[in-house]
Amino acid sequence: MRVLGKTQTEVCATFHRNRSLWSRLVIGVIYSQSHTSRDHRERILKPVSLALLLTVSLLHAADAWPQFRGNPSLTGIATSSVPKTLKLIWTFEAGDSIESSAAIVDGTVYVGSQTSELIAVNLADGKLKWKYKVNDGIGESSPAVQDGVVVVGDLSGVVHGVSAQDGKGIWTFAASSEVKASPVIVDGKAIIGSYDGNLYALGLKDGKVAWQFRTNGPVHATASVAAGLAYISGCDGVLRGIRITDGKEMVQIKTGSYTGASPALSADATYFGTFDNVVLAFNLKTKKPLWQYENPARPFPFYSSAAIVGGKIILGGRDKFVHCLDAKTGKELWSVQTRSRVESSPAVVDGRVYIGSNDGRFYVLDVSTGAKLWEFNAGAPLSASPAVAEGRIVIGSQDGKLYCFGA
Repeated sequence: MRVLGKTQTEVCATFHRNRSLWSRLVIGVIYSQSHTSRDHRERILKPVSLALLLTVSLLHAADAWPQFRGNPSLTGIATSSVPKTLKLIWTFEAGDSIESSAAIVDGTVYVGSQTSELIAVNLADGKLKWKYKVNDGIGESSPAVQDGVVVVGDLSGVVHGVSAQDGKGIWTFAASSEVKASPVIVDGKAIIGSYDGNLYALGLKDGKVAWQFRTNGPVHATASVAAGLAYISGCDGVLRGIRITDGKEMVQIKTGSYTGASPALSADATYFGTFDNVVLAFNLKTKKPLWQYENPARPFPFYSSAAIVGGKIILGGRDKFVHCLDAKTGKELWSVQTRSRVESSPAVVDGRVYIGSNDGRFYVLDVSTGAKLWEFNAGAPLSASPAVAEGRIVIGSQDGKLYCFGA
């Protein structure tokens, strides 16, 4: 969405940078109400009020993390600033492993766990709001939230639509095999894959199948969305672009690589790591490869999904490193070694990279240099990915703890 020539993210960033200016504007509007004629007030108030309401609504909508990777393009970019100095605000005990990545909307954190529960807790204090029981554990499927509906898949193959307000079930859909992919919600449809080989489009309000597309292998990746297409990097070695309106395949690119990571989209390119130990980049218009990267010293698979920021591709590897690559060339710009495999996908905000590692540590890195700025020892693997909203960061661990960091 564009407002006065600016994107939603740019508008919100401008708001954050100029809060005092907006405050003076509001005060000026209030002053004008009491010190000018009615006709003059209306001429002033109508355009100013519209601008204020539009900006505030955009800020409210943007200051959320409604799905895996934060947005439908799966870029991992946060629109909410976070404190440079973090501290642990609260911890919630879920009772079993959290591999699902949280969603944050309207002051509520939604996340799944291996306790076979989707939970909702207050972002402010970590207090439980509700629990919703699913058929089997929730693995890596991460909730998506829109229009008061929370969507998530479980390991029995059931996709659930749940009321965000009270945790009551709205609908269920049974696929033929486990669901580890995360949903992405677009145009009133929840797009989600299953290990039965299908990518499904389900009605957000009723869970009815709008269409399904059959691939030649499990659909583990979360779909990324751009220009009316849902892209999946498949376990069948094919990158596909499926039209959201009717489920027709519009793009097919043979990658030749078994892929578990989800594709991140930027302009006309996509980036993702593979189980063939390489990171791939493709031009979506020409359908030609741009480059591929492999760590020559430690050839291991890439399971982490990439973040895209400032011409950089950042992702974790099972080689124990966090890698930063040049988006145009694939050349490594920096790498940071952790103590175990990195399956968590990074979030990026204000020049900082936030990412977990299976070594049990949550890392904050400088996006330009890779310099380690801070770390927190959770004591258990962090394979889930961080969610960022309202000035806070939330991430779950494999010992069942949900952590919230802020000021």
